[in-house]
Order: sequence, then C-alpha cells, then structure tokens
Amino acid sequence: MQALLDVILPVFLVIGFGYVSVWGRVFPENGVDALMKFTQHFAIPCLLFQAIANLDLSASLDAGLLLSFYVGAACGFLLGFSGARVLFRRDWEDCVAIGFCCLFSNSVLLGLAINERAYGAEALAGAYTIVAFHSPFCYGLGITAMEIARNRGQPPLVMARGIARAMFRNALVLAIAAGFAVNLAGITLPTVLVDALDLVIRAALPTALFALGGVLVQYRPEGDARVIFMVCGIALLVHPAITWALGNSLSVPQDSFKSGVLTAAMAPGINAYIFANMYGRARRVAASSVLVATGASIVTAWIWLVFLG
Repeated sequence: MQALLDVILPVFLVIGFGYVSVWGRVFPENGVDALMKFTQHFAIPCLLFQAIANLDLSASLDAGLLLSFYVGAACGFLLGFSGARVLFRRDWEDCVAIGFCCLFSNSVLLGLAINERAYGAEALAGAYTIVAFHSPFCYGLGITAMEIARNRGQPPLVMARGIARAMFRNALVLAIAAGFAVNLAGITLPTVLVDALDLVIRAALPTALFALGGVLVQYRPEGDARVIFMVCGIALLVHPAITWALGNSLSVPQDSFKSGVLTAAMAPGINAYIFANMYGRARRVAASSVLVATGASIVTAWIWLVFLG
C-alpha cells in the first residue's frame, strides 16, 4: 500500500497545484487552455514519436499478452460507449469520449511504476510490451470512432474521406506514424534532435497534470457522478478482469500475465482528458474520471495485487 501511495501521491500533488493555482487566480483560466494546446499539439506528440521510434518491435510481440490486454481494453471502450448511450442518453460524440476514458489505462505514469514496485525491474518486459502498442491502438480506435460519429449520415465514401482527413491532420496520429516510419526504416536521429525532443518530452506529463488540475476548477462533477462511477468501475475492475480471464485461457507466461492484469487495472490516464478536450466532448466526465479513478486505484490496485499473489 505504501508503494502505491508513493507512486500516486505525486500525481495528485501536481494536479492539486494546478487546481489551487487556478482557483486562487494565481494562474489564469485561459492559460490552462494554452497549456492543454501545448500538451496535445506538441509535447505528447513528441513523447509518442520518440517512444515508437525507439521501440524494439521484435522484442515486443507477446501475442497472448497483447490479445488479452487489448481485447479487454476494446471491451471496456464498448461498455463505456454503450452505457453512456443506453443508460445516460448522451449524444454519440460524448459516448465515444466516455468510451475512450474506459479504454486508455495509465500504462506509463502509474503502470510501469507500480509494476516495478510490485514485481521488480526484471518483470517489466510484459508492461513494456503493452506500452509499445498502447497509444497507436487507443488513439486509432478512439479517433476512428469519433470521426464516424461526427460524420454519421454521410455516404460511406464521404465518411471515409472525413475520417482519413481528420486522422492525417491530427498531431498525435502523425507523430505515431512518423515514429513507426523512423523505426522501420532504421533511421538514427541526430543527437541534437534527440536532445531537443527530450526537453519537450520532460514537460509533457507534468504540464498535462497541472492543466488537468486547472480544468477541474471549471468542470465540477455535479450531474455526472453516475457516469464517472461507471467509468471507474469499467476501467478499474472490468478491464483487468477480462485481461485475467483471457490471459489464463491463453496460458500467458506468469510474469507477463501478472504485469498485464496489473497494467489493465490502472486508472484512466491524462490522455483520456486530452482526447475529450481535443474534440470538446464530455470534458467534465473525463477530467473527473481521471481524478476519481486515480484515487480509487490506491484501493483497487492493492486488491488486484493481493488477488494475483
């Protein structure tokens, strides 16, 4: 439990700094919007590009682990999407944003840190396998679904053009594609460029967390408590349960199996809010879900650790 607190409390402190700064009018509300634009258009794309460009793709293919984790993630997305539509009567675009909150686990900031504390650095191979494909899979699914929702009612060809246009104008998608291109072509980036990327990347997560705190001043959870509860339940309980069941049936090696289930049990990452903010949809649900689920994961992650043994 202490290890979980050591990992999660710094996240809350940065979010808290953002909240207090905006609430106390030390930092302007319109400055939060500027920070989010910097994060989603520059810092996070740089992070994704460098992570994928440096991937060892040959060492990142544990098919059973990937299948169990990402089938669970896709089921989480479908459950969140369907629940938002059927239970809460949200419009289609909101449903996609809410589904994305159930899809995108905090696999890096919480997942890697908690896996290392729980099972040691030598057991991180499974977590890295998941992280390698996490952003391409989640953003690919989320952006495709959102563009289908936005272009519904259009002829299939017009819809396909709209989706393609949106995908290739999106900084996150372009960064992922560029990272794979560099990786597959075996291009070595100049040291000066790598150092410049590192400078921007170091600002990505703390800036996003600080901005999230500022956003929470604007988006209170009133009226959305049941939706937030649903997102937390799917992200913290349903996704890891599906990963556990599939991992067992596919006989995933024990170290990778435990790592996969624990990663699936992480709260929605800051990217859940970045996605919602990018489309201006369900921002209050996304911001509050990240905060509430991160806090709740102190208990649920500990339960999963005990269960996994």
